[in-house]
Amino acid sequence: MPNAILTRYASSAAVTCTLASLASDTNLLSGRESAEVDNTSAGYQDYICSGFVTTGTSPTAAKQIEVWAIGYTGNDYPDVFDGTDSAETITSEDIKNSICVPVAIMSTNDTSDRTYAFRTASIRGAFGGVLPSKFALFVAHNTGVALNATAGNHELRVQGVNDEVQ
Repeated sequence: MPNAILTRYASSAAVTCTLASLASDTNLLSGRESAEVDNTSAGYQDYICSGFVTTGTSPTAAKQIEVWAIGYTGNDYPDVFDGTDSAETITSEDIKNSICVPVAIMSTNDTSDRTYAFRTASIRGAFGGVLPSKFALFVAHNTGVALNATAGNHELRVQGVNDEVQ
C-alpha cells in the first residue's frame, strides 16, 4: 500500500511586533521590525504568515501597508535589521528591494480605524523556495497618520508547516 503524505500544521503563534501608533513614512523605509522567528530547533519546512493591521484616524486615501520578511544570512541580518522588535529605517529603497521579500501589500482608503487583514502567505515561497533558519518581519505604511494606538488592533502570526509520511 502506498504511503500518503499529509501536511501537518503546528499551533499558530503571535510574532512580537509593536505596531500600535507606528508612524507613517512617505517612502515606506521607516517602520517596525518584529522579533525574529527562529526555526533552528523546530525544523519546519515552511511557515505561513497572516495577520491584520489597523489604520489610525483620518488616513489618506489610496496608500498602503506593507509587510516584508528579512532572512538571517547565517551570520547576521542585513542592513539595519537585528531580529528584535524595534523601530528601523532601511538605508534606501534599492537596499530594501534587495534584502526584503514581500509578504503582503495592503491597499488602504481614507476610512478611520479600518482593519486590514492579509491573506496567509508562505514564508518559504516568499524566499523563492528556501526557508531561512531565522527571519523577521518588517511593517511600514504611508497612510499619512500613525496606526491605531490600541495594541490588540494589530497582529502578525506564523504557523509552522511540515509534511508527514503516513
